[in-house]
This record gives sequence, structure tokens and C-alpha cells, in this order.
Amino acid sequence: MDAIKWVINQMPASDDKQLGVMSLSSIEKARAFHASFPQYSITPLARLCGMAQRLGIGELFVKDESYRFGLNAFKVLGGSFAMAKYIAQQTGKDVSEMTYEYLTGEQLKKDFGQATFFTATDGNHGRGVAWAANKLGQKAVVHMPKGSTKTRFDNIAREGAQVTIEKMNYDDCVRLAAKEAGETKNGVIVQDTAWDGYEDIPGWIMQGYGTMAAEAAQQLRQMEVNRPTHIFVQAGVGSLAGAVVGFFANLFPNDPPKMIVMEAQVADCLYQGAVAGDGKPRIVDGDLQTIMAGLACGEPNTLSWDILRNHVTAFVSCPDWVSAKGMRMLASPVKGDPAVTSGESGAVGMGVLSTLMENDEYSELRQAIGLDKHSKVLMFSTEGDTDPDKYRKVVWGGEYPTAY
Repeated sequence: MDAIKWVINQMPASDDKQLGVMSLSSIEKARAFHASFPQYSITPLARLCGMAQRLGIGELFVKDESYRFGLNAFKVLGGSFAMAKYIAQQTGKDVSEMTYEYLTGEQLKKDFGQATFFTATDGNHGRGVAWAANKLGQKAVVHMPKGSTKTRFDNIAREGAQVTIEKMNYDDCVRLAAKEAGETKNGVIVQDTAWDGYEDIPGWIMQGYGTMAAEAAQQLRQMEVNRPTHIFVQAGVGSLAGAVVGFFANLFPNDPPKMIVMEAQVADCLYQGAVAGDGKPRIVDGDLQTIMAGLACGEPNTLSWDILRNHVTAFVSCPDWVSAKGMRMLASPVKGDPAVTSGESGAVGMGVLSTLMENDEYSELRQAIGLDKHSKVLMFSTEGDTDPDKYRKVVWGGEYPTAY
């Protein structure tokens, strides 16, 4: 069985100029924007007391994004806020004026007209962009990589987007979407992958994700937990990870939690960068086939990379069985704990945490990051059963079994 790989971050620090992307004031604006939507509600923070006790830690909290806007995943937070910021920029307004009421009203048509938002996706981001475009009277074109499921394709098409499954991997789909946006009148690429010359919109997407992190911080305080000791967050291009790590680094500047970033092993570009240790990002290519479809990205977001190299404690590279284990554990919790329906890209944190605590093969990592009976762990289940057939095959059918 493939083992979990890990490396403690020893990269040289940069000037940390990108940390400001996730400033607390920026996240307040993103949260106010999302709160203006009639579909908005704060997603649950599951407190797994029984699981924490079983694993030998103090507390375990799982942010359950399967309830987000009825879309079963967190991604809509980023795409919708990026659209609002783009429209604000084009109309000379502040994003605080971009309420749901304004964006869905007649005035927007006079002030802005209509744009076509292009994106590449494994499913959740594209569905979020398509949903937001549909609600705001805009157009969306979505390209999906080979291996994408019909369920995720149909969910995007249902929102009125033009959607295709291409014979290429995710990173090539990004390039295709960017090319088409450049060739289309009023075409805009909305992607969380940043590259030189394309950094505003990825930064806005990260700020949108900050709503989820800010909600979790507020919910912890309401549960009388001021500060988590550890945050486990998964990464594809790293935008989610950069958003969560950046927000909590700004929230607790003098005593930040230990941040652990996890990737799918076939697409572990951040882990590879940390192994190289020189502070420069690395790229992983190939088909990137993994059940963690939302993490199957081989080229890191340059904004996020700068945040992560400065603030992450450890990078972890995970085979598919790790996520499958987490899915089953969250679906079938310790008696008294709430169940969490967590999809393939959402459950990897649970799989990593349980393996570190229960398998002495990983005791060195456990000790290196200081996981013990006093630890208060926060993780993010970023999607529910967005591919219901696959979810059942893993959770009910036992696909991708663990050896222990």
C-alpha cells in the first residue's frame, strides 16, 4: 500500500507580501457580500467529541460545507465574490455596493451589461461560477478535464452554463479557458490558479473562501474555543489552503495554529516544492487521476504558494486510501457525534489525522507537529457527496480499503 509522505517546512521565508490578500478587513467585505444572498446561511461546524477522545486529542471540529448555498461544496464562495469584485472594478464602485439585490437588478444591466465568465473545473468551482453567473444574469463557459463524471457535468449544465469535458488534464483546461476568454468580447477568466499577470481574480477568489474560515473562527469562539492549535487543510492549486492559512495567520499573528497542508499524491506540487526546500514552486504533470478530483491540480497558485511557504508547518502527500478512510469515518461517527457527508476531496483531513494518531509508523510526524491530548484540531470538509455514485462505492462498497 502506498504510504503517506510528509515533510516539515524548512523553506526560507519570503517578504510575505501576499499575506495582505487575506487581511481581516478584506474578509469582512467578502462575508458581508455573501450574507446579502437570500440563499446564505452559516454552514455547520461539527464538534466530534467522541472521535477526539478515541483518537487521543483534546477537540476535533469539522466545518461541513455540504450545506453551502444548496450546492454541496464551498467553491461558490470564491467564484461569486470574484465576479462581484470584477464588476465593481469595471463600474467604478466598491465591492460593498455589490449586494445581491444590485447584482440581480435592472441597474446592473445599465451599469455593466453582460460578460462571459470562463473557467476550468473538476466540478465544484465550475458549478459555483455557473450558479453565480445564472443568478446575476451573466454567461458562463466551463471546461472540465478528462475523467470528469457525468453527475458533475450535469450539475453545471443545469445552471445554464456552456460546459464541455475535454481530452486534457485540469491545468491544460485552465489554459484553454484563458485563451477563449482572451478571444471573446467581454470574456473574463475566473480561475483560482494565479500566474504572472493574472493575480487579481485569484486573490479575490481566495478572499471569497475567507468567508468559510471566518465563520469557523466565529463558531469556535461561540463554543468557547478561542484558538485551534492545529488546522488541517487540503490543497489542489493551493488557493483554499492559502486562504485558510492566510486568514488564521492574520487572526492570530503572535501565536498562529500549526498549519498542515494535504494533497493528493499524484498532484502533490506543494509537497514537492517543500521537499526541494528552496522556496520556489514545483509543477507536477501527467493525467493526475485520483479520487480526490478537486485536488487534481499540478501547478500551484503563486499567491498562495507565497503564503504557504511562510506559514505552513508540514506538507503531506496522500494516496487515495487516506481520503476514502476519512469519508467512512465521518459518515459513520463515534456514537453521539454528528455524521458528516464528506466527499473525496473533503475527507482527506480526517484520514490523515486518524492515521497519524493510530499508526506508529507516523509517530515522527505526529510528534513533529505536536499532536497530543491537548490538541484542538480544525479541518474543513469542503464538499459533500458531489459524485453520489462514487461516494456510495467508497462509503458503502468499501472501495480503496486501508490496511489497518
